[in-house]
Amino acid sequence: MGLSAVETRAPLPWLLPRWRELVRLMDAGRLPHALLISGPHGTGKQTLAEALTARALCAQPAEIACGNCHSCHMLASGYHPDLLRVAPEEGKRMIRIDPIRQVNTFVSQTAQQGGYRVIEIKPAEAMNIAAANALLKSLEEPGARTLFILQSDMPSRLLPTIRSRCQHWSLAIPELDSCLGWLVEQLGSDEEARFWWRAAGGLPLLATEMAAPTSRALRQQLHETFDALVRGAEPVAEAARLDRQSVDNILWYGIAWLEDLIRFGLSGESGDVRNPDLMPLYRQAVKNARVQDWFRLLDYAREQRRLLGEGGNPNAQLVLEAWLVRWAALLRS
Repeated sequence: MGLSAVETRAPLPWLLPRWRELVRLMDAGRLPHALLISGPHGTGKQTLAEALTARALCAQPAEIACGNCHSCHMLASGYHPDLLRVAPEEGKRMIRIDPIRQVNTFVSQTAQQGGYRVIEIKPAEAMNIAAANALLKSLEEPGARTLFILQSDMPSRLLPTIRSRCQHWSLAIPELDSCLGWLVEQLGSDEEARFWWRAAGGLPLLATEMAAPTSRALRQQLHETFDALVRGAEPVAEAARLDRQSVDNILWYGIAWLEDLIRFGLSGESGDVRNPDLMPLYRQAVKNARVQDWFRLLDYAREQRRLLGEGGNPNAQLVLEAWLVRWAALLRS
């Protein structure tokens, strides 16, 4: 019995042109030994990498991996001897040197299935300096039929020496026409698909994440929180009501809404915003503070999120309280 489309890692519809380029290079024997696949979260980097890994390991590949050979069945089971995946340890944000040392050992071995050896590293920018430097030797001398697939949301954070040893494939935000059918299938209606696509800034996978019940509930709770701040609610008390939520996620929404607010403040056009349901909040905010004040708050939010992302370990509740105090001051100024 053949495997399903998910198990064979079929590429997503809007990625088909890039996928066909990869297949053409692979079939011509011209696929580089190291690829850096980058793009914003939600473009589908992971699905493209998985499709490429599956096809590289497949014994009888066609347009995609066959799904029937022994190699495909091993991959579907969750283990393949010629595949090594590297990611931060659970609960950690950095990739340290020990997993990269395992990569160097893996690369020196012969492929057990007689085909490619594949090394996936994600997110590649999570490698610390020691790990990145340790990877350079393998990238420079990978041996025959070795394929490195690095994924990155922010390739600028990679060492230039790593970037220069990879062929860079940057995934652009797709046009609505190329992903609308898929989104309708995932979200159940054209109206839902268009709303969440717009709210996600055109990133299809992010749209489905935002539309999921938990994310939708958090977004609604934050909307109610900001409406309460406009009406004079106490920011610290509002922060306490959010204490079970991820501060990183709260800041992400706040940044997206601030970017919307700034677009509206500069253009005066509601058609420029990604979250049209928040227009009453935006109009109130623009009335009460200057655009440069919102830029300063945006810089603060981005810096706090960066510190959280780098494991700076600030007190999350204090960050949230300070964040809402600043919002409240501007909403009511």
